[in-house]
Amino acid sequence: MKRWIVVIGLCVLVCGQGKLSGQSVFGERGERREQKDQMERMIQEKWKEQGEPAEQGRGDTLRVMFWNLENFFDNRNDSTSVSDAEFSSYGERHWSRKKFHTKCQAIAKGILWMAGEKGGLPDVIGVAEVENRRVLQRLLYNTALHKLDYKIIHFESPDPRGIDVALLYRTTRLKRIRAKPCHLYGVDSTTLRTRDILLAEFEQPDGTPIAFLVNHHPSKYGGASVSEARRAIAVERLKQLADSLQAAGIEQIVSMGDFNDTPANPVYRRLEPTLRNLAEPLHRRGLGTIKYDGAWELIDLFFVSPKVQTPGMEIVTIPFLQTADGGHAGRKPLRTFSGPRYVGGVSDHCPIWLEIPRLRSE
Repeated sequence: MKRWIVVIGLCVLVCGQGKLSGQSVFGERGERREQKDQMERMIQEKWKEQGEPAEQGRGDTLRVMFWNLENFFDNRNDSTSVSDAEFSSYGERHWSRKKFHTKCQAIAKGILWMAGEKGGLPDVIGVAEVENRRVLQRLLYNTALHKLDYKIIHFESPDPRGIDVALLYRTTRLKRIRAKPCHLYGVDSTTLRTRDILLAEFEQPDGTPIAFLVNHHPSKYGGASVSEARRAIAVERLKQLADSLQAAGIEQIVSMGDFNDTPANPVYRRLEPTLRNLAEPLHRRGLGTIKYDGAWELIDLFFVSPKVQTPGMEIVTIPFLQTADGGHAGRKPLRTFSGPRYVGGVSDHCPIWLEIPRLRSE
């Protein structure tokens, strides 16, 4: 495992030499192609020697990550969503096939870098702000990730921007049982035009069931007080789903996502005792996943049921997807766009990471 991790680190290092400062992380098309091929050759050679990383020394540790991919659109204008025209070849962002491909490569590179840093690939990846299944297919099949065994769970949501949550999982680690989108409902029982909560149930190798809930709660657009009620509805819906899972005998539950609010909000107390907030210790230390006006905010969170034994969640800082925070101290995540200017990053969010070292139901 350690030797494989070193190889991933070298792949990332080799492919990261031409990065940042207003330019694409991967440069021109030929350079990107060569970097992708070089990464794949190195990984393939190591797999021939030692077997794929999922088969080496994984023990009973389950690795879970969440990443808001910020406007992960393809370059086609083929829907009626608010943002689809903007993120198209002839739209306001001039979102070309080349830029879309570059973002796919940068995301894949980030995942592989995290695998090297954390001692293994994530078994489950929750994502937010994805346009459709097609962008996830391009991510998995047109990058170095295509050698891995990730499968996609995605459902279209009623969000007016056309962005959804989704889940990627490794078939060698989890057997899919069922999955469904869970709408949010207003006080008049109408479906809210926002992201659904994705519910996915799996069977682990020892037969123990585990469920994942992927969230992207309503934003504070228009003012925090105006949108507070919508986020409270999302939290209440999450509680209903978690309670139902627990009542059905599923004791291991992991909820993750962009909650668009910090752990300080007392609304999360409603989730107790079914779910506990793993982000509170990090929040007390002033850590965050998104940086606004020079200040970090922790809005990407993990909640787990009592039977999920874990040392806690981590915030992952990917060095080549960070940039200087102009006008403020320190660094911040490198976005795809800085205002109207294309800079070739991935997101304004840092990923979060969770390890479950002991999977047991007693």
